[in-house]
Amino acid sequence: MIQLAHLDESIPYRQQLQGEEGPIVLINTFTAPDGKVDEVVEAWKWDAQYFQKQPGYISAQLHRGTAGSRVLVNVAVWESVAQLRAAFSTEEFQKARSHYPDGSFSYPHIFQKVAVEGVCVA
Repeated sequence: MIQLAHLDESIPYRQQLQGEEGPIVLINTFTAPDGKVDEVVEAWKWDAQYFQKQPGYISAQLHRGTAGSRVLVNVAVWESVAQLRAAFSTEEFQKARSHYPDGSFSYPHIFQKVAVEGVCVA
Protein backbone atom coordinates (compact mmCIF):
# COMPACT_ATOMS: atom_id res chain seq x y z
CA MET A 1 0.00 0.00 0.00
CA ILE A 2 1.19 3.51 -0.79
CA GLN A 3 1.98 5.89 2.05
CA LEU A 4 1.14 9.61 1.88
CA ALA A 5 3.95 11.93 2.91
CA HIS A 6 4.19 15.72 3.07
CA LEU A 7 6.12 17.90 0.67
CA ASP A 8 5.57 20.84 3.04
CA GLU A 9 5.22 19.75 6.67
CA SER A 10 3.73 23.13 7.62
CA ILE A 11 0.80 22.69 5.19
CA PRO A 12 -0.02 18.99 4.82
CA TYR A 13 -1.98 17.81 1.78
CA ARG A 14 -5.14 17.05 3.78
CA GLN A 15 -5.11 20.63 5.05
CA GLN A 16 -4.76 21.89 1.48
CA LEU A 17 -7.80 19.81 0.52
CA GLN A 18 -9.92 22.01 2.79
CA GLY A 19 -9.49 25.00 0.45
CA GLU A 20 -11.90 26.25 -2.17
CA GLU A 21 -9.43 27.68 -4.72
CA GLY A 22 -9.54 26.99 -8.40
CA PRO A 23 -8.30 26.24 -10.88
CA ILE A 24 -5.51 24.25 -9.28
CA VAL A 25 -2.67 21.92 -10.20
CA LEU A 26 -1.99 18.81 -8.16
CA ILE A 27 1.66 17.82 -8.36
CA ASN A 28 2.17 14.40 -6.86
CA THR A 29 5.67 12.98 -6.61
CA PHE A 30 5.91 9.21 -6.20
CA THR A 31 8.85 7.09 -5.16
CA ALA A 32 8.65 3.45 -6.19
CA PRO A 33 10.37 0.60 -4.38
CA ASP A 34 13.32 -0.98 -6.18
CA GLY A 35 12.13 -2.92 -9.20
CA LYS A 36 8.51 -1.80 -8.78
CA VAL A 37 8.24 1.26 -11.07
CA ASP A 38 6.04 -0.58 -13.56
CA GLU A 39 3.67 -1.63 -10.74
CA VAL A 40 3.42 1.98 -9.55
CA VAL A 41 2.66 3.12 -13.11
CA GLU A 42 -0.12 0.52 -13.37
CA ALA A 43 -1.62 1.62 -10.05
CA TRP A 44 -1.41 5.26 -11.15
CA LYS A 45 -3.18 4.32 -14.40
CA TRP A 46 -6.14 3.06 -12.38
CA ASP A 47 -6.14 6.32 -10.38
CA ALA A 48 -5.98 8.42 -13.55
CA GLN A 49 -8.84 6.54 -15.19
CA TYR A 50 -10.92 6.97 -12.02
CA PHE A 51 -10.19 10.71 -11.87
CA GLN A 52 -10.98 11.20 -15.57
CA LYS A 53 -14.60 10.35 -14.76
CA GLN A 54 -14.87 12.84 -11.87
CA PRO A 55 -16.41 16.33 -12.08
CA GLY A 56 -13.77 19.05 -12.25
CA TYR A 57 -10.99 16.90 -13.69
CA ILE A 58 -9.20 18.61 -16.59
CA SER A 59 -6.03 16.65 -17.34
CA ALA A 60 -3.13 14.58 -16.01
CA GLN A 61 0.35 13.73 -17.22
CA LEU A 62 2.79 11.29 -15.63
CA HIS A 63 6.55 11.89 -15.87
CA ARG A 64 9.44 9.62 -14.87
CA GLY A 65 12.92 10.64 -13.83
CA THR A 66 15.61 9.75 -16.36
CA ALA A 67 18.46 7.24 -16.18
CA GLY A 68 16.43 4.53 -14.42
CA SER A 69 15.07 6.80 -11.70
CA ARG A 70 12.40 5.40 -9.37
CA VAL A 71 10.76 8.85 -9.10
CA LEU A 72 7.52 9.62 -10.94
CA VAL A 73 5.68 12.94 -11.02
CA ASN A 74 2.00 13.35 -11.82
CA VAL A 75 0.83 16.83 -12.92
CA ALA A 76 -2.97 17.00 -12.77
CA VAL A 77 -5.17 20.03 -13.45
CA TRP A 78 -8.51 20.46 -11.69
CA GLU A 79 -11.21 23.11 -11.84
CA SER A 80 -11.17 23.46 -8.03
CA VAL A 81 -9.88 22.07 -4.77
CA ALA A 82 -13.46 21.18 -3.80
CA GLN A 83 -13.80 18.90 -6.83
CA LEU A 84 -10.43 17.25 -6.18
CA ARG A 85 -11.41 16.78 -2.53
CA ALA A 86 -14.70 15.12 -3.51
CA ALA A 87 -12.94 12.72 -5.89
CA PHE A 88 -10.07 11.98 -3.46
CA SER A 89 -12.39 11.36 -0.50
CA THR A 90 -14.51 8.56 -1.92
CA GLU A 91 -14.27 5.11 -0.40
CA GLU A 92 -13.59 3.69 -3.87
CA PHE A 93 -10.50 5.85 -4.31
CA GLN A 94 -9.21 5.30 -0.78
CA LYS A 95 -9.39 1.52 -1.29
CA ALA A 96 -7.29 1.92 -4.47
CA ARG A 97 -4.27 2.88 -2.35
CA SER A 98 -3.78 -0.87 -1.85
CA HIS A 99 -3.05 -1.24 -5.60
CA TYR A 100 0.38 0.29 -5.03
CA PRO A 101 3.25 -1.96 -3.97
CA ASP A 102 4.36 -1.78 -0.34
CA GLY A 103 7.17 0.73 0.11
CA SER A 104 5.64 3.24 -2.34
CA PHE A 105 5.42 6.86 -1.24
CA SER A 106 3.28 9.72 -2.53
CA TYR A 107 3.99 13.42 -1.91
CA PRO A 108 0.87 15.26 -3.16
CA HIS A 109 0.74 19.05 -3.07
CA ILE A 110 -1.76 21.54 -4.50
CA PHE A 111 -0.57 24.61 -6.41
CA GLN A 112 -1.98 27.64 -8.18
CA LYS A 113 -0.39 29.60 -10.99
CA VAL A 114 1.67 32.64 -10.00
CA ALA A 115 1.89 35.73 -12.16
CA VAL A 116 5.42 37.02 -12.60
CA GLU A 117 5.53 40.24 -14.56
CA GLY A 118 7.20 39.84 -17.92
CA VAL A 119 7.52 36.08 -17.53
CA CYS A 120 4.16 34.35 -16.95
CA VAL A 121 0.52 34.97 -16.18
CA ALA A 122 -1.66 33.48 -13.45
